[in-house]
Order: sequence, then C-alpha cells, then structure tokens
Amino acid sequence: MDKLVIYGPTRLKGEVTISGAKNAAVAILPATLLVNGISIIENIPNISDVKLSCTILEKLGAKVNWIANNKVEIDTRNITSSNTPLDITSKFRASYYLVGSLLGRCGSAEVGLPGGCNLGARPIDQHIKGFESLGAKVEVSQGKITAKAKKLVGTSIYMDIVSVGATINVMLASVLAEGTTTIDNAAKEPHIVDVANFLNTMGADIRGAGTDVIKINGVKELKGNYTYSVVPDQIEAGTFMLAAIASRGDIVIKNCIPEHLDCITAKIFEIGGNVEDLGDSIHVWTNKRPGRAIVKTLPYPGFPTDMQPQIGVALSIADGTSIINESIWESRFQYTAELNKMGAHITAQGKSAVFEGVKNLTGAPVYATDLRAGAALIIAGIIANGETHLYNLDHIDRGYENIEDKFRSLGAKIQRVSE
Repeated sequence: MDKLVIYGPTRLKGEVTISGAKNAAVAILPATLLVNGISIIENIPNISDVKLSCTILEKLGAKVNWIANNKVEIDTRNITSSNTPLDITSKFRASYYLVGSLLGRCGSAEVGLPGGCNLGARPIDQHIKGFESLGAKVEVSQGKITAKAKKLVGTSIYMDIVSVGATINVMLASVLAEGTTTIDNAAKEPHIVDVANFLNTMGADIRGAGTDVIKINGVKELKGNYTYSVVPDQIEAGTFMLAAIASRGDIVIKNCIPEHLDCITAKIFEIGGNVEDLGDSIHVWTNKRPGRAIVKTLPYPGFPTDMQPQIGVALSIADGTSIINESIWESRFQYTAELNKMGAHITAQGKSAVFEGVKNLTGAPVYATDLRAGAALIIAGIIANGETHLYNLDHIDRGYENIEDKFRSLGAKIQRVSE
C-alpha cells in the first residue's frame, strides 16, 4: 500500500502547470463511441479514471493508442459490443456516460452501477428520465443499468434538479436521435461545454451548452478524424489556488481559464488573498493568515462542491469562525474528522460545518475519504507542523496527475512511499 509522507510547514512558491480536466475527459472518452471514425484527444490527464475508461473502450471493440503521455488516438469504427465489463464500470462514477453513448450508437447498453467516491446518495433518476423521454426502456437491477431503444426520438426534457451527469448523458444519447432534443434547466459547468464542443467538432449540432437550455439537433453520423484538446482542469487549478492561500505562498498557475475560476477568486479575495489574471495563467499569493468566511456550494457558476474540502483547510487555520454549507452532497464533510486529528476545531453536522480557526495544524496519520478530500489533506500536511502520513492514495490518483511532483516543484517536502 502506498502513502504520502509530507513534512511541514512549507510556504509554496513557484509555477505549476494544470492538466486537462478530469471531469471533461471521463465524458469525452465515452463520447468517442458515437464517432464512426478516429478521435485524437490531446491534453488528456493521465489518471486512473481515464485509464479505466480506455480499458472499457477496448473491451467494447475500440482501438486505443497512446501517442504520447497526454495524447490518445481512439478508433471506434468497429464496436463489437454494447455490454460493458461490470467489474470495471462499477469502479468509478463517470462510467454512467457509457449508457448514453452506447444507447445513441447501438440502441442498447448494459453498464454496471457507477462507483467512485462515497459522498452519499447519488441517484441517477434524472438520467433515466431523460433516456425514457427519448424512447428507451431502462431497467436497474442486479447491480447494472440496462437500456434499449428501437429508435431514439428528440423531445423536450426538463431536469427536475440541476445535474451535470444527467445533462451530459442526455446530450450523448440525443446526438444521433431523430429530430431535436431540448434540455431545460441544464447544468452549465465548463466540462459540459467541453463535451459539446468535442461532439460538434466531430459533426454534431449542439447549441446552448453553458446556458440552462441546450438544443441538440440530431444528425445521422459523427465522422470524426479530428483532433480535440481537453479544457484545463478548473478544480485542479482551484486546488493550487487554495494551496497558495493556506500556505501563505506565491504561485503562478499556468494553463488555466481564469473566468472558470471566478467563484474561487471571489472567496480568496474575501479571506484576504490576492489573485491576478494573467490571461491563460493566474497568480495567487498572500503573506498573512486567511480571514473567516461563509461558503455555500452551488452548481456552476457558484462555488463548486469539488472545492469545498480545499477551502475547508484554509478556513481551519483562519482568523475567526467560518461556516460551510454543502448543498450538493450530504457526506462531503468526512474529511473534517481527519483535519481534527491534525488539531483543527471543526464541528460538522448534516450539510453544515463550523470551522473555529486555529493558528497551526500538526502532522498526523490521515486517510483520504474521497478524491477532493485527498487533495485537501495534502495541503493540510504541507502547512502542518511536523510529519503527516496520508493513506488511501487511490482516491487521489483517480483525479490528479502527478500531484506530488507538482507540489514538490513548488517546494513541498512530499514523497510517495510503499509500505
């Protein structure tokens, strides 16, 4: 079993380059199944969720060729099956995008119920509602989702809640459907726009991605044979922004889109940090203890739930008492018990947590409870006095590429050790 050993405290300083967006890549890879040709995808993060996605594509008959560390060629002209390996699809959340893609391409799909981080109830009812509205019959039983349709026909679909996954999945299923599909109350996250841009590059006709109404005019075929570059990872960029603030550091974050980070920038200004927009980079620095804040997670363009643990670390050492209200996942505060092992004073109950800021954290053995909690605990180890041992690295490796190398380049004393 691997662990990270972190020696603190360290003031992070230097430059770091952001990888392609994990949340976009794990949707774009299944989307290649809709292409009757070759897709070349650049700036793809080399992480475990991406590797699992590629393994599944190969099992379905696709040819996957890694041209470089962050560039992959996928030939989906000869898909031989619409039944995915259940043991692999159950390992990560984004596997449910295979349902929409296979339904659109083959008219049928069998996919294991998605796994991933344990953040509480994560229903797929809006996905099912969308598929059924398009004309599919969907059954969930024996740990798998089975969907079949003789023909998919465009229609108007209203999302009862704003759901990123359901928005993307319905978009995937409707690209090759007959007629026009309208998604009302659609999610607006940057990776939804990226998936739409990828599909449009391959020949789809999707309009309105990034707004709350998306229209998909069905086309007969996606021919592919184009190269597409994945958008920079908004959450990885935000992680390093808050690492700069928590460590009283000075970091230039390269290969990012500053406007995607506006909600994080606003909170950094609120707690006393500094942010400078450099076009395709962002400069974040402070030399003082963070101030207190009230944070509520919301769908984009609100403060992301995936950034909640990272700002939680900064607020754990803030000057004053802060409150975080979590509106997306009811089990997002599991990481607070680990921070309390390091000397934090956090009281979490339900979807709210009170952070009574302390001056310092102290190193301790801690466990990553999910992907973003793992990143937050790395930051906590960097700013803590003494030695921190961080376990459950498989969570972190799902979404961050070479994260310890990137933190080391900023001066962190961190190493991966096998036990």
